[in-house]
Amino acid sequence: MNQEYEQHEDQDAAEDDAEATRRDAGDAESSRASRGWWDRNADEYQSEHGAFLGDDRFVWGPEGLDEAEAELLGPAAALKGRDVLEIGAGAAQCSRWLAAHGARPVALDLSHRQLQHALRIGGGVPLVEADAGALPFRDGSFDLVCSAYGAVPFVADPVRVFREVRRVLRPGGRWVFSVTHPIRWAFPDEPGPEGLSVAASYFDRTPYVEQDEQGRAVYVEHHRTIGDRVRDVVAGGFRLVDLVEPEWPAWNSQEWGGWSPLRGNLIPGTAIFVCERQDQSY
Repeated sequence: MNQEYEQHEDQDAAEDDAEATRRDAGDAESSRASRGWWDRNADEYQSEHGAFLGDDRFVWGPEGLDEAEAELLGPAAALKGRDVLEIGAGAAQCSRWLAAHGARPVALDLSHRQLQHALRIGGGVPLVEADAGALPFRDGSFDLVCSAYGAVPFVADPVRVFREVRRVLRPGGRWVFSVTHPIRWAFPDEPGPEGLSVAASYFDRTPYVEQDEQGRAVYVEHHRTIGDRVRDVVAGGFRLVDLVEPEWPAWNSQEWGGWSPLRGNLIPGTAIFVCERQDQSY
């Protein structure tokens, strides 16, 4: 058994034994935990959800809202020739869809293993491994930036990310991102009836952390209320154009973690923030 395999096995064991808790977790710890978690779980994630996500489909969340229908980045015909950055791209499914419509996408992710899946699928989209809080691009490099459940829920300082997004956007550029709907934090993360009763305070912003026996975080997710998200958007230098809460469609019978037809027909599961770069001083 080689050292790399032993280390991977030890990490898997630590994750299996992880203790779930609510405690503070800063930027560095959150970033380290996210990189490790997605590197270890990318194979399972792509195997389990790859058919739903497709190889070149742009889906905003478990409800299945498709960018081809929603046009939150603008009409598909207007994407041709546009420079687009996808943050938290995973296997770059959304970026492939953008490329198919004539855009020039770049797919960025913190996880090396997720980007290996992007290479496996192929398609020629440029791939960049980097942290969303320190984007390795010149000012004004992109017309659009998007993120479907990528990066934003896992960072301790979203304003830092938003300001980086604003920096790399051209004047008037659009930033669209989706996250777990904040109201879900008040409910157990269960797809069945047990997930329909309030179990915690919506106003408790303490991060959700899974940690190993040494107290090291192996997974971190951060909660912000709807109001917090709006204030973060403004503090990041953006104007909120729309807030989309997708309804659960009749065709979608799948369960995805705590998302399900039962819950989706009663409470929102995803929030999509459509923002435009504010060009006056802030």
